[in-house]
Amino acid sequence: MVLQKAPERAVLWGYGLEGSKVMVVLQGEQENKVQSAHVQNGTWRVTLDPVEAGGPYNVTAFQLGPAEAKITLIDVLFGDVWLCGGQSNMYLQLSKVFNASEEQALAPKFPNVRIFMASLELSKKELIDLPKVEIPWSVPSPELLGNFSAVCWLFGRYLYKTLRYPVGLVESCWGGTPVEAWSSSRALQKCGLEADDGSYLYIIPGETGPEPKRENSVLWNAMIHPLVNMTIKGAIWYQGEDNTIYHLDKYACSFPAMIDDWRATFHEGSGGQTAADFPFGFVQLCTPNQGHIIDKFARLRWHQTADYGFTPNTRMKNTFMAVSLDLPDKDSPWGSIHPRDKQDVAYRLMLGAQAMAYGEKGVSFQGPFPAKIMLSGDIINITYTQTISVTKSKTIFEVCCTEVKQTCSIDSKWVSAPIMQWGQSSVQVSTELCEDIVSGLRHAWSDWPCEFKACPVYSADRELPAPPFTLNRWP
Repeated sequence: MVLQKAPERAVLWGYGLEGSKVMVVLQGEQENKVQSAHVQNGTWRVTLDPVEAGGPYNVTAFQLGPAEAKITLIDVLFGDVWLCGGQSNMYLQLSKVFNASEEQALAPKFPNVRIFMASLELSKKELIDLPKVEIPWSVPSPELLGNFSAVCWLFGRYLYKTLRYPVGLVESCWGGTPVEAWSSSRALQKCGLEADDGSYLYIIPGETGPEPKRENSVLWNAMIHPLVNMTIKGAIWYQGEDNTIYHLDKYACSFPAMIDDWRATFHEGSGGQTAADFPFGFVQLCTPNQGHIIDKFARLRWHQTADYGFTPNTRMKNTFMAVSLDLPDKDSPWGSIHPRDKQDVAYRLMLGAQAMAYGEKGVSFQGPFPAKIMLSGDIINITYTQTISVTKSKTIFEVCCTEVKQTCSIDSKWVSAPIMQWGQSSVQVSTELCEDIVSGLRHAWSDWPCEFKACPVYSADRELPAPPFTLNRWP
C-alpha cells in the first residue's frame, strides 16, 4: 500500500480484543518509534511519526495480553494518497479508453503507483469500515488496471512522473449516481435537500429509477465515511451527469457543500492530519448528445463552479477544474456520455494538482476566462486573463436581447454573436443580430458546444479550452 508521507502523519487502525494493548512497529529505511494504543469499543488506532517519501517498510501490529496476535503488512511505501470519486466517467475502466491495451501494458513500469478500489455498496447509516473491497492495495498489473478507473490511474501515473515518489490511488465511485448520494446529511441540510428520498427517473435508456444507490447519503455512508480516518493528500472527482435531471439548480450549493463536508470530516477523522482545506480537483462535464438544444449540461457546468465560471474562487477555495467540453466522442461504444479520451482529462487534472496541490510556479492549468467585457456600438470586446488562440465561429458566443433593461435567464431571447476579429488576448463579437437591448453575453452555452479539440477559444498553446460562462449586464 501507500501511506501518506511527511509532513503529514499516517493513521493506522484496526480491530482487537477489548482492553488489549496494541503496539505498532515500522521497520525500514527511516527509524520510527513504536506506537501503542488500547482497544476501545473493538478498535484501536495509532498515528505514525512523519515518514519521508520512500520505502519499502514493514508495518507490524502486536496485540499483547492473553490473546496475543500479530499482523504484518509488507512492501508499504510512503508518498501521496489521492481519493478518486464520482460516477460513471470516473468509474470507466482503463480497458475502455483509447489505446487501452498500450495503457495497460505500461503497468509494470509504475510499481510505485499503488491502487485500491472499494466495492459498490450502500448503507442507510454511516459505516466505520468498508463492507467489501473490490481491489485490495496492489502493485498495478495490466489485468488489475483493466478494471480500475482510467481517470484515477492516468492522473496518478502522470503525477508520479512529475513527483518521482510513490502515489497511492483510492477509487470509490459508482455510475449513475447524484451528488446527494455522496453527501452526508449535514451537507444536504446546507442546501435544503435532506428531506428528499432521491427517487427520480433517469432519462438515459436502460437507467430508470428510483434506485437505492441514488438515495441521499447512501454512498457517503458506505463508500466514503469508512475512509475518513485515512490521511490523504487530496481528492479528484468526476460527477454531475445524474444531476442534469435531478436538483440541477441546487448543484451550485450541493457540490461545494459536499466538498466542505468531506474536508471537515477527513480532517477530523484523521486527527487533523488530512488538511482541513485539502486540494480538490474535478472534471467539468463533457457532453452527451450532438445537436441537443437543451442547455442542462451547460447549466450544470456553470453550477460546478458555484456559478463563478472558474476555480478556485471565493466559494470553492483550493479547488482545480479540468474543462472537458472539447472532448466529445459520439462514436463511443459505451455511449456518447462516456467519452474514451480520458488521457486529456487526467492530464488537465494533473496540471491543476501541480499548481494547486504542489504550488508549482508557472504551471498553466486554467483555460482563458474574461477579465473585462466592454460594449461599444454593435461590438463587444472581451479581454481575457491570458494570451489566447482563436478560430472563427458564428455560434460559440451569444447575446441576450431584451426589450427593456432586465436580467437574462435561460428563457430569454439569445441570438448568435459571431466572432469578427481577435488580438493576442481579446476577441470582438458582433451584436448586429440583436435588434433590442443587449442585456447579456454567454459562451459555449450548449450541451455540445464544439467538436473534438476544436473549440474556438483556447490558451495560446491550444492545450486548455475556455470554459463556458454566462454574464448579465443588468444583474
